[in-house]
Amino acid sequence: MTRNNNPVRLMRVLLTGGALIALLVGSGFTTGQEIMQYFVAYGYRGVASVALMLLLFIYVNFSFVSAGYEQQFSEPKSIYQYYCGKLLGSFFDYFSVVFLFMSFWVMIAGAGAALHQQFGWPNWIGGVAMGSLALVTLLLGFKRLVEIIGLIGPLLSVLAIVIGIVSYAMAPDGLQNYAEQLEPLVTDRTVLQASSNWFIACASYVGFCMMWLAAFMTNLGKSASSRKEARWGATLGAVMFSLAVLAMMLGLAAHLDDVAGTQIPTLALIAKLHPTLALGFALIVFVAIFTTAAPLLWAPVKRFAPDENSQRHRILLVVLAVIGTLVGLTIPFDRLINIVYVINGYVGFALLFLMLAKDIRTRLFKSEAATVLHP
Repeated sequence: MTRNNNPVRLMRVLLTGGALIALLVGSGFTTGQEIMQYFVAYGYRGVASVALMLLLFIYVNFSFVSAGYEQQFSEPKSIYQYYCGKLLGSFFDYFSVVFLFMSFWVMIAGAGAALHQQFGWPNWIGGVAMGSLALVTLLLGFKRLVEIIGLIGPLLSVLAIVIGIVSYAMAPDGLQNYAEQLEPLVTDRTVLQASSNWFIACASYVGFCMMWLAAFMTNLGKSASSRKEARWGATLGAVMFSLAVLAMMLGLAAHLDDVAGTQIPTLALIAKLHPTLALGFALIVFVAIFTTAAPLLWAPVKRFAPDENSQRHRILLVVLAVIGTLVGLTIPFDRLINIVYVINGYVGFALLFLMLAKDIRTRLFKSEAATVLHP
């Protein structure tokens, strides 16, 4: 029996989709900064941006897990050479390592900002705790990491959807004057925009997410028992995450006056619903940041020390965790997102076009080969 004829395991579909969600639902999403800068900041056009994002995410994750399943790469970095060739593939490989490590800084900053806003603790407490938790988890290995975050991911997505719906239901009139309220807030940069228009912002958002997802989803595809299992998991994750983004966007937009200008908009939103809930949600934000921080630290370490059982791998884990934690605590969280994610998003979106070109060529080749074999 070939691997592709193996039965689809529901638990693996859920874990794959959950791991995808968990990777994306990091500090930017759960704190609300990503949602504010990439979606809320563009008014009603943010809804169109979410719809486009869903379509692109389904394609991107289909492609990553399929390539991982079919090619069985010995190292995750090979995904870039598969799509881009040797020269460009090497560029994207090294660029992704730098970007993923920079994104780990964002997670550290987000953890520090979340606990500071809710409890008044110094930023270093949340940052150091996050760096330590990610390090300890990764020392247990990639398989254990997927099992942990794959179970947490769907719960975070459902929670975000519920929060968004309840927030909107409490103030449905908040969306009526949303665009008028937004304009002056964008002008004076109380609400930051990721780009000058919604389409470019969406492209940038998908782009930086792609750079997160490439090696991770390829590795998940490689371990799937069938192509269908991997694709169902990828689709589930993309749909659930997009619904969570839409719900959270509407909830934040309905309470724009309360969340604009805050480091952690979702905490301000939760406090508006009920002050007591903010305490528990601060801890949920911390857990959500962890589900992204750990994979972001794993990727660059895996690139230079593939053997997880080696001394080199463990030493590099410790070194990068310490450096990333120190850097992440030196730059304000919202500015870090606006700089790191936006710039790197454009490079990631360029990868999308190379992926499309590769997949089209591959599909045409298979079609031509089938025609030759069965005229």
